[in-house]
Amino acid sequence: MSLVVTVPTARIAEDIAPTPEGVEVHVWDMQSDAPRDRIDIVVPPYMNAGEVLTALDGVDVDLLQGQMIGYESIIDKIPAGVRFANAATVHETATGEQALALTLAAQRHIPEFVRSQDRGAWERLWSPGLADRRVLLIGFGGVGQAVADRLVGFEVELTVVARTARTVEHDGLGTVEVHAIDELPTLLPQAEIVILGLPYTPETRHLIDDAALAALPDGALVVNVGRGALVDTDALVDHVTRGRIRAALDVVDPEPLPDGHPLWSLPGVLIAPHVGGSSDAMHPRIARVIRTQIERMLADEEPINLVRDA
Repeated sequence: MSLVVTVPTARIAEDIAPTPEGVEVHVWDMQSDAPRDRIDIVVPPYMNAGEVLTALDGVDVDLLQGQMIGYESIIDKIPAGVRFANAATVHETATGEQALALTLAAQRHIPEFVRSQDRGAWERLWSPGLADRRVLLIGFGGVGQAVADRLVGFEVELTVVARTARTVEHDGLGTVEVHAIDELPTLLPQAEIVILGLPYTPETRHLIDDAALAALPDGALVVNVGRGALVDTDALVDHVTRGRIRAALDVVDPEPLPDGHPLWSLPGVLIAPHVGGSSDAMHPRIARVIRTQIERMLADEEPINLVRDA
């Protein structure tokens, strides 16, 4: 059996080499004509994949292998009859790192110290720290569990929330009682730090709205490494402006954040430009996923991480 695979960069082509006999790999960034009329696996660019999917028009494609976990921005743009798989297992570890980095930076006043360093000023601040804080982790899929992995050892009081209540065994935490998302009104008033690791769905849009923010105690920190629209941005700006809430955000809504937006300059806000998954850990992991898809398709097996079947 032969297989035609396209990848968007020469680096990915090198990372997946050597491929099994009969596999034809082309570098195609989807900015030009497709190298073949029939392609078994197309890997689009990491960012802005939705902007180039029109390149698939008229091309017979079996599987579109995304490089991101989230897919809400592209799923409706994928041509009919094309299967789609996301990049589960690729970014969870790096996103967990980002959540912890943002949380620690905000809790230990790292942005303020960087600004002091820029001025050459020795300015000491007392910090709330992370130890002994009550942390509410919302989302316990791949990203949420990666965040939980990294909180082990920081001596926090962790409460976990997911779509449905259940009891799970976690390697680091032991037995975890996961609360249902509809319990948030009773959980938020106790949370000093809220970490969001949920995907975006119509049901999770503005999950953290004005009422949710109002339920948090003064000085609480909201950390978002899920999707920007999980948080009502206008409500967040209002609460931060009043000094009620702090925020550390890897994702925002709208994204990218426009010039002059209040979040850029509000005290108590730390912003990263949606780089939770952008670490060197991505390269071997996406290569591993692509190689797995090649091997499974050669064996006439179902692809992994399949989100949409043909």
